[in-house]
Amino acid sequence: MKVFREQVCVFASQKPQSQLMVRLTETERFLIEEKARDAGMKPSAWLRQSAKKAKVLARLKPDDLRHLRTLTGVANNLNQLTHLAHKEGLTFIRQSCKELISQIDVILKKLGSDDR
Repeated sequence: MKVFREQVCVFASQKPQSQLMVRLTETERFLIEEKARDAGMKPSAWLRQSAKKAKVLARLKPDDLRHLRTLTGVANNLNQLTHLAHKEGLTFIRQSCKELISQIDVILKKLGSDDR
């Protein structure tokens, strides 16, 4: 019991010292308040805790965007091949599918190789 009281004192001495003004949409505010309520916390405490544990991902690099656009084109090709397979049969598009799968594999390896 004594240890618990010592821990409380340590945390109580670490009161927030500064303020940060943040503009939120009504939806964002509602979500924060709801999550805080579900956690049994005040919104300010929930935001502080979230800030400590949050993981922020880097934006996509230009190369990543280019690879994603290429994948979009490949998806379009795949859609066209699917229509052709329904019309002509699977054996007719076999080689095209192999080439497309190879392209997808190369692009995904490029996307996965970059540290983000």
